[in-house]
Formats: sequence, C-alpha cells, structure tokens
Amino acid sequence: MKKRVFAVILGSVMAVSLMACGTKDEGAKDGTKTYTVGISQFAEHGSLDNCREGFIEGLKEAGFEEGKNLEIKEENAAADQGTAKQISDGFVSDDVDLICGIATPSAQSAYNSAMNTEIPVIYTAVTDPKAAKFANEDGTPVGEVTGTSDELPIKEQLEMIRKILPDAEKIGILYTTSEVNSVSAIETYEELAGDYGFEIVKKGVTQTADISLATEEILTEVDCLTNLTDNTVVNSLATILDKANEKKIPVFGSEIEQVKLGCLAAEGLDYVALGKQTGKMAADILKGEKKASEMNYETISEPGLYINTKVAEDLGVTVDETLLESVAETFDSISK
Repeated sequence: MKKRVFAVILGSVMAVSLMACGTKDEGAKDGTKTYTVGISQFAEHGSLDNCREGFIEGLKEAGFEEGKNLEIKEENAAADQGTAKQISDGFVSDDVDLICGIATPSAQSAYNSAMNTEIPVIYTAVTDPKAAKFANEDGTPVGEVTGTSDELPIKEQLEMIRKILPDAEKIGILYTTSEVNSVSAIETYEELAGDYGFEIVKKGVTQTADISLATEEILTEVDCLTNLTDNTVVNSLATILDKANEKKIPVFGSEIEQVKLGCLAAEGLDYVALGKQTGKMAADILKGEKKASEMNYETISEPGLYINTKVAEDLGVTVDETLLESVAETFDSISK
C-alpha cells in the first residue's frame, strides 16, 4: 500500500515539474519564444493603473504582445508591503523573464527578491531612484535594475499655485513617513517654497486609518493642499477632497488622474506615457539589446498642466487666462 502511494505522489511531482518547465520554455505556435513578465503593482488607483496599462502598451509597440510571444502575470499588493514581498518572491519562484515593480515599495521588493538571480527588474512610478537605492548618485543602476522616475515638477507646481491663488501663504502636504520618495519630495518643496512666498505645512501618517484625522487637522492651518505621488495618501484622495471641499480649500494634484477625480489643477505627469516609456525599456532588455545594469533610469522631460474647471467653479476660483492658454487638458466634470 505504501509503495503505491509513493508511486502516485512521485508521478504527480514529475508531472508538475514537467508542466513548470514547459511554462518557462514553451514557445508560440510559430516557434518564437514566449516571454513571461511579472507585474507587481503596489496599490490600485488611477495613476498606477495607468502605469500598468502604459507598460503593457509599450511592450506591445516594441513587439511583445500577449497571446503571441508574451505572458503577463499581474499581481496587486493592495498597499501592503508584506504582500508585495510575497508577490515578488512568487515571481522569482516562477522564474519569470523580467519583473516590473510599479511604485517604490513593489519595486524594492522585486529587486530584493531577484537580487541573487538572473532576473532583471524594471520599475516605474518611483519618484527618487537614488533614495530608493536603485541608482548611484550619477544615475547609473546599482545592479540589474532600471526604470522610470515620476519625479514631480515641483518648481512648476509652485509657480502654478501662485498664479491661481495669488494671496495664499501656506501649502499643506500630507505624506507617509515610511515612503522615502515622499520625504525627498517634501525636502524639495521646502527648499523652493520661499522663492514663491509660500510656507510648507506638512503632516505625516503611517497608515490609511490616519488620513481622516490628519486631513482635518492640516486643513485648519493652510490655504490649500498639494498632493505628492504618495500611495497611501492617493488611495484616500476621496476622503481628503470631501473634507477640503467642505471648507472650500483647494487641493492640487500631482498628475492627470487626480485632477479628473476632483483636484483643482496639477503641473503633473501622464502616467500612461510614463508606463509606455518603461515598457519600451523592458523590451530592450527582453530582446537582449541592453542589460538593465547598462541603462540609467529615465524621466518624462516635460510636465503637463491639467485643470478641472468644474472644481474651479465650485470653489469660486478664477483661473488666469494665461494658464488656460498653456493647459494640456481641461476637465469640466468630476470622475467617480
């Protein structure tokens, strides 16, 4: 009886092993190799979703398409760092050809998991790759890791806020204390704010549950809020906007999706474009044309100005005509 059970188990293990090998090496019907890419997204919100969609589109434009020569495994960490680690460990166990980490916590988990393997890691929506330990001071990669930065155009944002709110004095910023990118961005805000006659009031949170009270507190001290690309904060944008709108205090976004959702304006990023740029970098790695360690991280050179005219009307804010002339896109409604 024991021999029979052992034989069944052994047969099952061999079958699973053969299936696993086939998944990695199996090519498309025309004989071309099928590549497997694992996408680890830290949280589910508009900007990171756009990064993911743009990344897949960038791969497609470069010749890698699902159903033809590409298999994509998508996982979302739901803003939990422990889950992000489990996801990246799983991708390494699956021996994928490349891991894409969307947002700093997922990118860090991916790199840590793949560090002692031959699996390259590419990231997107990482504000400060140097602070995140992905790049040296000169921008060169620290290993087989590269990608794109969503570094905020803070100077342009301050200029825009000053034009829209000529009498404002204090700008509030909510941020997660454990996000190195947020800390770095606030340092830049504090360095530049005085040049435009602003004082920065910051309030840190450690988890989503802190957002409601922190928002209520900071709104008593400021003339407006400006958002970072802070995942915990962005996940709670609806709560922040509800409380700010009650007090008629404008909230400025950091990218297009936040403006669609009800922020007044943003000198920010198009995350679909950022994702496409990342996808094309990943394609170069998959083709063997470049190694991740040979590619400095990239940024989008020109931010776009986005304005929600419906929000401006609701808040009684008049937007300068010169701003409207230079706007990349306006919105006359609020997305739900």
